[in-house]
Amino acid sequence: MRASREDVHISGAEGIFEKSRIDNVVRAYIERAYSHSRGMPDRVVITIEELKESPLFLKSLPVYTVDTKTKEAAWNFIKSFLFSVGVSMRAFENALMVVQSDIVMRGASIMTFKTGRRCEPDTARGIRATRLGITPQAEEILFNAIDSYKLNRTVVSEAIVLATKVAAFKDVIAELCVSDDPDYTTGYVSSKRSGYLRVPNIKEEGDRKGGRVIFVSEDVDINGLIRYLENTPVVIDSIGEFKGIVSPDEAIPGLNN
Repeated sequence: MRASREDVHISGAEGIFEKSRIDNVVRAYIERAYSHSRGMPDRVVITIEELKESPLFLKSLPVYTVDTKTKEAAWNFIKSFLFSVGVSMRAFENALMVVQSDIVMRGASIMTFKTGRRCEPDTARGIRATRLGITPQAEEILFNAIDSYKLNRTVVSEAIVLATKVAAFKDVIAELCVSDDPDYTTGYVSSKRSGYLRVPNIKEEGDRKGGRVIFVSEDVDINGLIRYLENTPVVIDSIGEFKGIVSPDEAIPGLNN
């Protein structure tokens, strides 16, 4: 589902589902499109497509919530985390320009982690990860874990599925996400090694800016990455650990080793 107004992106959602669930999913997507905090769309497009290939099955990334009580603490942690996985200052500063831009992209920016070079063919649109889902059994386990921490089922589960697909590609170093939803102030950073780290207070409530940056190796197979993100079906069939709230120091891989 894609919802927009005057060609400006408002909301999007997608998944891989059994045929028997399509009616309910479409209803939920329509309700979501017309109740989003970014405003009322004048165009909603829902596409249903049969998968022609078997999906890649993955275990979801382990989940942490970093104890960041202020915006300053959130960005200090994000900067330290990204530096710890090798992201350069130049790449970090370029990523800031993406997620703090007044122009919200539909997809993610793909950026080399040392030189900070943007690799996506269309820098206004970005690259959107599609064809991703979760089995009903894994979804139930994930929802129970999310409920135990009193988090938003839809937002958190979809972000975990997305981050897991992104992190699985060989050339991906890390990902940074700031929601463009003005009512949602928790972002995340993730990597295959560290897991999915929720970062509260990443922005002020009411801020409509946001974006996603996927940091990749300097010799990234960009065509292979784009094919994987856009075309390879991925389904989560088992759930990684939910590890609760951790301090910023505990969340950074290798910091205390």
